[in-house]
Amino acid sequence: MATEIPAPAPPHRRPPSTDTLLSDPRLAEAAARLGPALVKQAVHRAQDMVRAGEEPPERIGEVVLRLLPDRATSLRPVLNATGIVVHTNLGRAPLSAQAREAVDIAAGHVDVEYDTVTGRRGRRGRGALDALRAAVPDAGDAHLVNNGAAALVLAATALARGREIVVSRGELVEIGDGFRLPDLLISTGARLREVGTTNRTHLADYRAAIGPDTAFILKIHPSNFLIEGFTSAVPVTELTTLGVPVVGDIGSGLLSPEPLLPGEPDAATWLRQGAALVTASGDKLLGGPQAGLLLGTAPLIDSLRRHPLARALRVDKLTLAAVEATLRGPEPPVRRALRLDPEQLRRRSAALASALTCRGLEATVLPHTGAVGGGGAPGVALPGAAVQVPEALTVPLRRGDPPVVGRTARGALLLDLRCVPEECDGDVLTAVLAAARNAGLLTVPAGG
Repeated sequence: MATEIPAPAPPHRRPPSTDTLLSDPRLAEAAARLGPALVKQAVHRAQDMVRAGEEPPERIGEVVLRLLPDRATSLRPVLNATGIVVHTNLGRAPLSAQAREAVDIAAGHVDVEYDTVTGRRGRRGRGALDALRAAVPDAGDAHLVNNGAAALVLAATALARGREIVVSRGELVEIGDGFRLPDLLISTGARLREVGTTNRTHLADYRAAIGPDTAFILKIHPSNFLIEGFTSAVPVTELTTLGVPVVGDIGSGLLSPEPLLPGEPDAATWLRQGAALVTASGDKLLGGPQAGLLLGTAPLIDSLRRHPLARALRVDKLTLAAVEATLRGPEPPVRRALRLDPEQLRRRSAALASALTCRGLEATVLPHTGAVGGGGAPGVALPGAAVQVPEALTVPLRRGDPPVVGRTARGALLLDLRCVPEECDGDVLTAVLAAARNAGLLTVPAGG
């Protein structure tokens, strides 16, 4: 059967050629700013719209400009009004201004592995590792990999391949997106020796499981769930009496005790209690970029650093720069959000609600409890406040520019400003008014 050839578009729907459009100075400038691929993509979409009769050929240049993105990346800045401090779907910890500046510097040519004094190869990541050791003096040495799971994989591969890891059944967690720690650990070639039960594990359970094939005891902090009631777990101090190394995964990335989160373990404490190695994430409570932290005895860290897998898991220069700036710089946004004064949050919420009410949108201030999020400190309530607006604004705000993501509850949308920089409160107001105007919810003109 012969293939049908589509009929050409009628003259009144025939768009200019791609080359003709790309010669437009406005599109040439856009190509220099965004790259030719994105501009060509917008040109082809505009041509299709003209052929379909959705736009006239004489306006195609304006159509292409309208279709162009603002940036070469598809990632968009989002205003997090959920009250969840470490929001995994929104990129976990937002970086401090100093860390962002460090990333910008690292994006160019930098001395990441070059000693400018001697003119020879330098030690990679020396600044970030020095800062990490200074933040946790109890660690004999430190190493960085590309995420928390990678830190645990490196430890299991280097120390327990072909041997046994003794771990409590109640600590074998799923870490999100379907990934489970047992599967992760088994993939390294290690064998798991599970002890205890879901709710109770005793020191005698560990002692009975230790044998010639035991590589280490793994102590995992179940940072994304709580088991309450008839429970028991064995602390690091007791595990270290059993004569085998103890590796601790604290997950959330606290380097030292945090009074607001008394139930969250920290690296310094576990190391002082005798753990040979502690692993953690960099983009949770530490407030830095995605990274895996390994802190432990100097000989152990040196053996991990020299393992062939360490090369595949190493962090790039952008991460090294952000980690160092996070550790050396002022308090990162995550810590500020955790410690935000509830009364200050209530005042900001009241100001936003008042501004919305004056413009004809129903808005009230309610008590609201924030959360740590990101698999950290489950059950810890962060008292504060939120602005309640009509639920009909949920989707328009989410699709706005910038997107504003809140929390729906009891038929309303709650906007919690805990994680919104105070200087961006006006952006939230503008976004809500625009969404309400488009939804026909304003009873007073925008300028009223």
